[in-house]
This record gives sequence, structure tokens and C-alpha cells, in this order.
Amino acid sequence: MRGVASRITKAFVPMSIIPCADNSGAYEFKMIHIIGKTGGEHGRLSAAGVGDIISASVTKGTATYLKKPVRVVIIRQKAPIRRANGTRLRFEDNAGIMISDDNLPIGTEVKGAMAREVVERFVKIAGVASRVV
Repeated sequence: MRGVASRITKAFVPMSIIPCADNSGAYEFKMIHIIGKTGGEHGRLSAAGVGDIISASVTKGTATYLKKPVRVVIIRQKAPIRRANGTRLRFEDNAGIMISDDNLPIGTEVKGAMAREVVERFVKIAGVASRVV
């Protein structure tokens, strides 16, 4: 997994509700934990942003995924992302897509746009993206 050149605002803390943007069968996730990060400073919750992998529970969706922990990559967030060239990017909504343990997407298509920072970090996800911003 590569690092990103952008300054990404961390917008999601544990128990955040994130809508699903792919056709995997899930509709909504509840964030449990950020994979690869520890607690940080005492008393603070660790947070996630665009391009981070989180562990989440499916709260709405088909029975195969319901109430089961899954891995999710965040592809959009409402909080602004500052890119290296100085521009800021902000999406209309928050969204994530389910991935397997090999960081391959489970769904075959993604609804809506996806941040370029996600494509830089996970090249295989770019194959199912409809638009990259």
C-alpha cells in the first residue's frame, strides 16, 4: 500500500455510518476500527479518511453480509481534501466500497465518482470505478 501525496482530513471515527457505493449487496456500513492504526493519543479516537481501510459492520443490506465484519475502503468524503498542488476537493456525500482480504473490490461497479488518492493507493479498484476525480 502506497502513501498519498495529499493532506487528507480524517472525517470518520468509530461508529460512523458510511453508505455503500458498489453493487456488492451492502447498503450501509457502521465503522468499527481503522486497519493499520492504533489508538493514538490518550483519550482520542483514531480517525480515517479517503483511501483508508476500515473494518465495518453491514447495518443494511443482503442477508449474506448483514451484521458481519467486512473490510471497506473509503472513496468519498464531505470534508475537504487538500492536494499537493494546492487545490481542495470536496464531495457531496460520504461513501465506501467493500474489499476482500487481498484488497480487491467485491462489487463489479462503483456508483458515483472516486477520489484519485484511492486509485493511486489501490490500482485494482480503478478497474471498477466509473469516474475518478
